[in-house]
Amino acid sequence: MTSPQAAHQRGPAIGPERSGHTVVLAVGVGNLSELHGGRLRVLDRILASWQGFSLDARLAAGASPEGDRLLAARATALVELGRRQKLARDWGRLARMARQRPAASIRIPLRRDRIIAAGPEILQLQDSLRAALPVPVRGVAMASRLLSDATGPLYSRTSPADLRAALRDAIRQMDPWATLLPDRPQQQAGS
Repeated sequence: MTSPQAAHQRGPAIGPERSGHTVVLAVGVGNLSELHGGRLRVLDRILASWQGFSLDARLAAGASPEGDRLLAARATALVELGRRQKLARDWGRLARMARQRPAASIRIPLRRDRIIAAGPEILQLQDSLRAALPVPVRGVAMASRLLSDATGPLYSRTSPADLRAALRDAIRQMDPWATLLPDRPQQQAGS
C-alpha cells in the first residue's frame, strides 16, 4: 500500500482525462458561433498525425484550427517549440544536402539550384521557427508542407511555384504581428 506522502512525492497521477492540451473550438451555425473548451484526446492527436499532410495544407491555406478537433490537434503539435526546432533542423539538413555532391545511392530529386538560391530565406525561416515566442500556425504549416510536398518547388522540376517567394510568405505568416496587425508595413531585410 502506498502512503499519502509517497504518492505526493511522486506527483499527481495523470490519467487519460488529464492528458493532452486544452483547446477552444468554435461551434456554430451560420454567423453565430459558440466557443467550447475541451481537451484533445489521444485519438485526436493520433489521427492528426496520420493526416498531417492534408491538415497542414488546410492550415497553410488559412483554415482556422478552432473549427475542427483534428485541425486543433495538428496546430497544437506544429507550434510546439520542439517540433518547430526539428523542422528548422530539417530545413538546415536539406540546405546542406543541396550544396553537397549527390551520392549515387540517394534517389531524392532535389532542385539544388532553387534550394541554393533560396539560402538566405532558408536561414531566415530557420530563425523564425526557432523563435522562443509563440508563432501563428499558418507559417509553420506552410514550412512543413513545403518540405514534405513531392510536387512542390523543392523536388519537382515541373512545379511552377517560386521557392523563394513561398519561403518569404511562410516567414511573413510566422510573424506574430502579421495576424494582429495585417495592414502593418513589412520591414525590409537588413533594416
